[in-house]
Amino acid sequence: MRTDLLERLSERQRALLRPAGPDPGEPMLAQLSDRRDFGDDWIFERKLDGIRLLASLEDDRVELWSRTGLRQNATYPEVIDALAAQPCRDFVVDGEVVALHRGRTDFALLQQRSGLTAPVAVRASKVTVTYYVFDVLRLGGLDTTGLPQRVRKALLRDALDFHAPLRFTPHRNHGGRQLLDQACGWGWEGLIAKRAEAPYTHRRSANWLKLKCGAGQELVVGGFTEPAGSRVGFGALLVGYNLDGRLRYAGKVGTGYDTATLRTLRGRLDALEVDRSPFQDPVRERSAHWVRPELVAEVGFTEWTRDGRLRHPRYLGLREDKAAADVTREAPPRR
Repeated sequence: MRTDLLERLSERQRALLRPAGPDPGEPMLAQLSDRRDFGDDWIFERKLDGIRLLASLEDDRVELWSRTGLRQNATYPEVIDALAAQPCRDFVVDGEVVALHRGRTDFALLQQRSGLTAPVAVRASKVTVTYYVFDVLRLGGLDTTGLPQRVRKALLRDALDFHAPLRFTPHRNHGGRQLLDQACGWGWEGLIAKRAEAPYTHRRSANWLKLKCGAGQELVVGGFTEPAGSRVGFGALLVGYNLDGRLRYAGKVGTGYDTATLRTLRGRLDALEVDRSPFQDPVRERSAHWVRPELVAEVGFTEWTRDGRLRHPRYLGLREDKAAADVTREAPPRR
């Protein structure tokens, strides 16, 4: 175990360390923001379009957990093997598992892998995954979340050996509007801006900001329409978001599916069908079927309309790592 890493810390920084508990806690989440001007007290990372994973190694046992606490060991055995081989023998790290296509993260491609748990199916999958690690929460039995962001990243870089499928998430020390424009030109999802001196907190925080190139978010599936013509499965998903304890209708999503997805999703929707609409708002769709609001879909779109509907929505995949009850409409906070 690389205990010398912690010995390099200043006396003031070592005072921020605490004995680590058995539970790594919930991951820190970023707030959506339209801010574009930043000082030197921020760092900038690539926004990844994948599935968030916390990973721990303790007593020679590796565990992978989704943001909702679901165990993911069976789905990503190559990540398990890479973490188990680390020279550091006690840590908790935070990161995101992605599938890359031509250098870009591809959530739809990752969907072909993220639902697999049977060893035979996992081994047969042609989808290669990469685990981008960007934070360290525990090291050598000590809780590092109280350390500044920049210090935690320096510890992380030296604590693990980064070989495929593990990658250290690099960052820039300066950025803002120009850096985001560059990222969007490269086809990235956007940037995550992180306050350099901030601790790691187990909640959504303004110390981490999402700077997006395009609109998109998770939405709850509350129904679907029948297919028309030669289409199979269903016509469109009817989606919404939670507001004040009610499910508000956001529109229908009719594009982004292949035939296999249409058939598979229809089977899951039929198992959830109910008699009444879960939406607070009226939904004027003649062929609508209603379902229990349990499935969460990742949806890309161009913008929200004035009446709270999605413009040009497209289906990207199901999110098994987020509970339907936690889905709200994302919007930059008012300044």
